[in-house]
Amino acid sequence: MIGLIALLAAVDALSHLDGLADLDKQLVFAVFTGEAWGYLGSRRFLEELDIHSDAVHGLNHTLIEMVIEIGSVGKGLSQGVKNFFAHAEGDSSATNQIMVSLKRAKESLPSENIKIASASSSNPGIPPSSLMSFLEKNSAISGVILEDFDSVFVNEFYHSHLDDLSNVNSSTVVAAASLIARTLYMLASETEVVQDSTLAAINANVSLVEQLLGCLLNCDPGLSCELVKKYISPTSICPSHYVGVFMDEPSPKPSTGYINDVPRFVWNFLADITSIHRENNSSGCQQGCNGRDEVCVKVETDGKGVCILSSTRYVPAYSTRLKFEAGVWNVLPPNSSDKMGVVDPVWTESNWNSIGMRVYTVQNAAYDRLILFWGITLTILAYFAIAITRAFVSKTMKRD
Repeated sequence: MIGLIALLAAVDALSHLDGLADLDKQLVFAVFTGEAWGYLGSRRFLEELDIHSDAVHGLNHTLIEMVIEIGSVGKGLSQGVKNFFAHAEGDSSATNQIMVSLKRAKESLPSENIKIASASSSNPGIPPSSLMSFLEKNSAISGVILEDFDSVFVNEFYHSHLDDLSNVNSSTVVAAASLIARTLYMLASETEVVQDSTLAAINANVSLVEQLLGCLLNCDPGLSCELVKKYISPTSICPSHYVGVFMDEPSPKPSTGYINDVPRFVWNFLADITSIHRENNSSGCQQGCNGRDEVCVKVETDGKGVCILSSTRYVPAYSTRLKFEAGVWNVLPPNSSDKMGVVDPVWTESNWNSIGMRVYTVQNAAYDRLILFWGITLTILAYFAIAITRAFVSKTMKRD
């Protein structure tokens, strides 16, 4: 979740910069869920790229050159220094280019007191991450993961409910967001020298980071914060990071129902800050938005929403071995060429269409004693009846 917050802050920092459309390379920001369940989000995203679905319209997986992932960056503060480690896969020129850009970005942030280093070469590989899915799909991709640890996790509560505000230093998240934003700008510009004045204009919003931390890592204010309510109508106050369950055909729109609050907020937020607003959007989007590249945001808040031009897409995260056809989920046979898919456990959960409860009234003690008395009485009467019957039968048999 800390990596997500740093990413949102980095995207926001870049969104205030002019001339992004003139960059030499395209920047694609991705937020994956379900990674703890066999990397569902990243593998499904790459699968949709392979089949050229509408959910990833405009993207081509063969053009992916670099992947920079933000991992755990909330515990890097030590004696006033914000320490980050770059975990890289391979030693290509593109990887070296990423490292050079990271160090240049660090040098452009002298007041943040950042220290960045390459992870130890003795590590067995990169940490568990979405980058693994990309490398499995195309080993030629160069990737770097920014973490706050070298060889051993420093956050003992990572990916647990205890990884809350008390376990995070917001200044390191702000520093990581600014570092990544400036690095991405340099990598996408492909110019030998990016002006210091340009880099100086790319800064993470401290207030935004504080808001996101309070909204997504705590129950107070939690999802009742103004930032979240600006985009969606949350169904609960405490943020839930549960992936969710599909009960019917997956939708390419993050609508309410089986899509949790956090994914809906993230999608609306990213769509808004990376969008081009229509000149005339006073009518809202009740009748739908025109054009393939138009999406409707904030519809939950007022029932109208706003149509904006945005390339933001929503790709439901579920196993690549599942396919929904004719109203039924089908399990596909393992693909021997997909090493990660072969061991895919295909996570499922029980589902009840309706959950009910029977309530029985408690009888009073007098009624219970009455039932006991009648039971004992009937037992005694039955005993005497049996004894009399046996005596009568025995006497009759002797006469015969």
